[in-house]
Amino acid sequence: MKAVVLVIIFILSSTWVFAEDVSLNGKAVRDVPAQQLEGFNLSGYSDGGQKSWDIKGDKADVQGNEVAVTNVNANSYGEQDLNLTAKKGKIDKATGDVNLEQDVVVTSDSGTTLRTDTLQWQRNKDLVQTDDKVSIEDGTMTVQGKGMEAHPSLKDAKLRGDVTANIMAEGKDKKKDNQIQITSDGPMEIDQASQTAVFTENVQALEMSTGRKLKADRMEVTFDQDSRKIKQILCTGNVEVHQGMNITYSDSLTYKADEQRMILTGKPKLIIDPGDRTSEDMLNY
Repeated sequence: MKAVVLVIIFILSSTWVFAEDVSLNGKAVRDVPAQQLEGFNLSGYSDGGQKSWDIKGDKADVQGNEVAVTNVNANSYGEQDLNLTAKKGKIDKATGDVNLEQDVVVTSDSGTTLRTDTLQWQRNKDLVQTDDKVSIEDGTMTVQGKGMEAHPSLKDAKLRGDVTANIMAEGKDKKKDNQIQITSDGPMEIDQASQTAVFTENVQALEMSTGRKLKADRMEVTFDQDSRKIKQILCTGNVEVHQGMNITYSDSLTYKADEQRMILTGKPKLIIDPGDRTSEDMLNY
């Protein structure tokens, strides 16, 4: 989960800062007239003199405060190294804002990958965002959604809508993981500090190994910090459990991933055969 969040929030929060003394092929950026440059190469360094980021491109058109780059290849160096590629990019020298488009791919050194068509980073607003479809993949989780925004310093991120997440969870057999697919109309919000992801609006979770389906207004997923797999899911608001022809309703439900066990609270009602008979019991799967 940590790697996924780090990619979503783009970790470029403190690195893509354009200082007046940054050099462009040996010249200060502010001194370069409007022109097209071959072999664009821009680098930034930390206070200690270590390279913290670099941006390369095949060509760069410099027009006033804007640098338009083709075939962008950028790297961020730090706690986790990142590589970013895009066919086109625009850099605002005055604000430090970066706009990328066409085949934008961000890859962390841990192997997590984010793909989208456009990506904008507004430094002064501490905001990374896109209105396009986003796909995030790592070893235990794949997420797709429409529209994304994140505040790097707060280490939180949000996929705005049409969210589909396939996440691994430890099953009863420790040697065989259990996959859970969660869909929602969105938004989905991720908090790196608490290792949680919250899904809202028409949320459904399907336990692939059993076929059990959960429905709720809101699902809060807690991840194991080490394995990054699902530890627990808390469902609230119009909770339903569908298994075969049986449907159970309750106010809230807690799903224990390692036991594949569901605990329902709030006067659960089990409908064994819809339209036929009902049984009111406290259920503990």
